[in-house]
Amino acid sequence: MGFPKAARLLKTDEFSSVFSLRPLRRSAHFVLYMRWRETAPDTPVDAMPHEGRIGIVVGKKHAPRAVTRNLIKRQAREMFRQRRVALAGWDFVLRLTRRFDKGTYTAAAAPVLNTLVQAEFAQLFDAAEKAARKRRTTGDKTEGS
Repeated sequence: MGFPKAARLLKTDEFSSVFSLRPLRRSAHFVLYMRWRETAPDTPVDAMPHEGRIGIVVGKKHAPRAVTRNLIKRQAREMFRQRRVALAGWDFVLRLTRRFDKGTYTAAAAPVLNTLVQAEFAQLFDAAEKAARKRRTTGDKTEGS
């Protein structure tokens, strides 16, 4: 299973529309934003909902080494890919907001950092799945308002 272009937020407007809402969840180093994506008016009611999409923001300010930035993005894409069907119809933006303490890992791609990132992503995406299920049952389609 790959990670197709349709699963990514690519344009500035797509990122901005998700950033304009309150964050869904925060962890020690990341913030996850979530927004319901409206379907086109001519879409049949029984049609499959759009699968989830994600945008990842990892700046040099918080992860100066490219190896670290790439590790974080790879881990985020993989975690999202595994849960994409459960998050159908939603757009997400995952943003790194704080540096990782260099004392916790020796190298930019250390297994300790990998494990820490995976644990935080699991926490964030578990909350996203819970919110998505809640919104489906209540019918409320605006997260963060």
